[in-house]
Amino acid sequence: MMLRKINSRKINYDALGITTSILCAIHCALLPLAFASLPVLGINIIHNTLFEYGMIGLAFAIGTFALWHGFRRHHRRLTPWLLFSCGIGFLLAKQIWHEYELRLLPFAVLLIISAHILNYRLCRVSGHGRTAGNQPLQPTSPLFPRR
Repeated sequence: MMLRKINSRKINYDALGITTSILCAIHCALLPLAFASLPVLGINIIHNTLFEYGMIGLAFAIGTFALWHGFRRHHRRLTPWLLFSCGIGFLLAKQIWHEYELRLLPFAVLLIISAHILNYRLCRVSGHGRTAGNQPLQPTSPLFPRR
């Protein structure tokens, strides 16, 4: 009986994507401060190209999986994925043009988090997801038109 309860839990992939995006933002903002002494020790992880592209690839894989789940099962709208792709594009741009890194990073983070929030809301509005009280969430902006 206990095994059945454990297996019945569902993973909220949008929450996972939002968490990954926030962790990425924390990594990009705090890692240079926390590891400022690593070059003295001969360790270079702050601007390690392989590490940075690996993190972007991981964010892209997890985010695409989360958004695909919402697209396929709930709303069939590409808007969240387009926002997410633009955010990943900004992350790649910051890797290419290092001198604009601090200008590009906030747009990347905002677009990626916005994509997951929009996907979450579209999944709830579609009627498949319910809130407490078993009522669907109602759209609150032009981004979420009534059907």
